[in-house]
Amino acid sequence: MSPPGVEQIANAVLYEGYILYPYRASSVKNRRRFNFGVLAPPSYSAAQYGTEASAMRTECLITGTRKARLAVRVRFLQVMPGSWQEAMERDIQLAECSLDDLLSAARHDPFQYDSISGVIAVSAAQVQEGVYRVAVEVSNDTPIEAAASLTRDEALPYSLAAAHTILTVADGELVSLLDPPDELRVAVGACHNQGTWPVLAGAPDQRRCMLSSPIILYDYPRIAPESPGDLFDGTEIDEILTLRIMTLTEEEKQEIRNGDARGRRMLERTELLPEEHLQKLHGALRGLRPAEESR
Repeated sequence: MSPPGVEQIANAVLYEGYILYPYRASSVKNRRRFNFGVLAPPSYSAAQYGTEASAMRTECLITGTRKARLAVRVRFLQVMPGSWQEAMERDIQLAECSLDDLLSAARHDPFQYDSISGVIAVSAAQVQEGVYRVAVEVSNDTPIEAAASLTRDEALPYSLAAAHTILTVADGELVSLLDPPDELRVAVGACHNQGTWPVLAGAPDQRRCMLSSPIILYDYPRIAPESPGDLFDGTEIDEILTLRIMTLTEEEKQEIRNGDARGRRMLERTELLPEEHLQKLHGALRGLRPAEESR
């Protein structure tokens, strides 16, 4: 189970770019999905000269003893063939294991969903006394034929979209890769992350969870409490998008209702938004302190 607050930010990563304003299938920018973190079949990746990745790799540090326990969770969207490429959520939770187990032998866990198959590999190595480097690699190994002749849209149903990893540690602590302690900067610099950006997540005073996503975030990312819900649009600005949704014509809104279920729920939520909640989207002041403290 992910710590409080992690699920919400992870869902934002999962659906970032999935559907864009004006949220209609007839809109040019919604005729194909723009999800970040797409892992394509290896043969398609090779046919595209590596411009489409087939694997992502996370490396981070854990401090503690060999008894520290690691839980790994991988999430992605599987795009379904069809008129508008709607997607199914996929959630893989590996059984918790100790660093001692991983130091003895790496684990390889295959997964299969309809037309998609892949492997999650987890390993660990001791860097110094009480410090361990953990690696999690998610690979798409789906076999497809005539990969060179496929368009990206045709390859997407065989791909992992918006793939990201959540690592949770018990009886140990994760180390920030953005702001590590001085004595671990060299070890952090040796961590190799491919197609992903690991940051600490959860409560700011804890270091037991890391979200590794294809989107660049800061440690302990948060969704603004004023946000009424996910708007899916990259670099979304809630107030502007909410007001724009309100200005759509009835014909445009009906097209959204007849389209993607997530778009329909977003429209219903926006139309029912109370005036006082809309006012909260206009702005908020945080982190104020007396002027003498800033001198």
